[in-house]
Amino acid sequence: MRRKRGVNDGRFRPPRRFPLVVPVRRTSSQEFTMADLAFVVATIAAFALVAFLAQGVTKL
Repeated sequence: MRRKRGVNDGRFRPPRRFPLVVPVRRTSSQEFTMADLAFVVATIAAFALVAFLAQGVTKL
């Protein structure tokens, strides 16, 4: 006969699904270089957009 159990089988919290220690993956310098390049391109694009909008506002 199967015994009926309460919520979480009487445990205070559910079992952990993830390990406490997460392994660190080494990243190459090329990944950092590409991230830096993407940041620089995005920053230049944002400033260009602001300059374009400011130029359009001054023509009003």
